[in-house]
This record gives sequence, structure tokens and C-alpha cells, in this order.
Amino acid sequence: MVDITQIMRFDDLASKNSPIHNLEGRIKLISTVFIILVCVVSKELFIPVVLEIFLLIVLKLANLSYWDSTKRLLMLLPFGGAIIIFQPFIQPGNIIWSYSWLHITDFGLNWAILLLVRMIVSLTAIIIYSSTTPLQEMASSFRKLKMPRDLAMILSIMVRFLFLFVDELAAIRKSQKSRNFSIHGKNTPYKWRVKQVGYTIGMMFLKAYEQGERVHKSMVSRGFSDASEMFDEKKSPEKSDYIFLLTIIIIVIVLEIIIFKYAGQLGYFGQNLAIN
Repeated sequence: MVDITQIMRFDDLASKNSPIHNLEGRIKLISTVFIILVCVVSKELFIPVVLEIFLLIVLKLANLSYWDSTKRLLMLLPFGGAIIIFQPFIQPGNIIWSYSWLHITDFGLNWAILLLVRMIVSLTAIIIYSSTTPLQEMASSFRKLKMPRDLAMILSIMVRFLFLFVDELAAIRKSQKSRNFSIHGKNTPYKWRVKQVGYTIGMMFLKAYEQGERVHKSMVSRGFSDASEMFDEKKSPEKSDYIFLLTIIIIVIVLEIIIFKYAGQLGYFGQNLAIN
């Protein structure tokens, strides 16, 4: 089971000092979304591969561990990998490998490779963003980019009280451990252990409901209403923020020009691998 205190460690990691950490939250969010969109519409491997190299440089500038980032990437890959792995077998095309009723086609294999590279680049961008941006700054960035007010309010409150939820769960697990309870223990029946975990989940729901009622009453007593707005720290992007965003845009434009003029000289990396 993953240690629940890791969420606190990630927020501490996102609060460090580096050229990437110090970028304004909206700039990092826009850059991340822009890179993901460029990867999604790219039909050749050249652009995603170069963007991944750029992101690895950004990872270094942010003083982030390549090993830790790779482990996080490998944890996320199976969610999309489950779809990608079937593409070579289900897409039409010329058969390049066959065994019994299983067939791998060239178009399917190329499409799977393109999807995998797209996914790796997108996840790398998300990992860098989440590792260099505290949760509260993420919520603030969404609000500044005109997220609907109610959704922004919910997101801000959720982020603010997420660590309280983690503390409550840690206290319950510590109490269970002091009584020698373990979900993996073999000295008690499996059904009984599952039932205790169910009780724990139910208790967390009750605690969350009670905490929500207390928070709402506290906010109302301080003048909160449906027309209330969340406080936003007025922080404007600086010159370095615009330079970072402009650098990404220039790189993408240059890559598109290279693909347009020299696709034939790039070999496999310049081929259109998308399924039309």
C-alpha cells in the first residue's frame, strides 16, 4: 500500500526553489496544456520525441530526480497502456507477424508506437507540473484562468482540507495498527478483514461529512454566502515566465517547419503514423 504521507512529500517537493518552481502558476498550466495538445495532434514521432528531450531538460532545471519521475511515469503508464497494447492486433493493415488467430499489422504497430510516445510526453509534462506547483497554487491558477466560480470554490476548499483528511486517515490506521490489525494478516478471516476496511471507509465518510458541516457553519458565521468570492493573490507573470512560454511556442513552430520541409529526410520519425 502506498504511504499516505507521500502526498505531503509531493507538496513539499513542489514548494522548492528552482527556475521552474518560480514560474507563475498560470504559465506552467498553459505550457503543460499546450504541450499535451501539440502531442495529441502530431502525426509524426519527430515532434513528440523532441518535446520529450526538452521536458527532460526542464526536469533537470527543476532539480527533480530522473529516477523518481520515471517511477511515477511507470505507475501511470498502465492506465493508457492497457488500450495501446491492443492496437497492433485490432487495426487493419499489412500483417507483419502472425500466430494462430493473432495478427500484428504494420499500421497497428505504428499507431501503437505513436500513442505510446504521445502518452509518455503528456505524462512527463503533467509530472513536471505537479512536481513544481503546490496544490493551492494549482487551484489559484485555475481560478485566474476563469474556471467556473463554483468549481473553483470546491477545488480550493478540497485542496485546503485534503491534508486534514490525510491526517484523519493516518490516525485511524495508527489506531488499527496499535491493535495489531493488518489487512494482509493471516491470523484472521479474510471476510472479517474486508469488513473492517469497510468500516474504516464508512467512518471516513462520516468524519468528512461532519467536518464539512463544521466548516460550512464557520464560513457562514464569517459572512460567507453564494455571492462570496475566493481570495486571489495578485501575482502577475514576470519576464522569465513569458520567455519560458515563448520558448516552447518557438520550439513547436520550428519543429512544424522542419516536418513540413524535411519530413522525407527524417526517415521513420517523419512518417505519418496516424490512423486516418
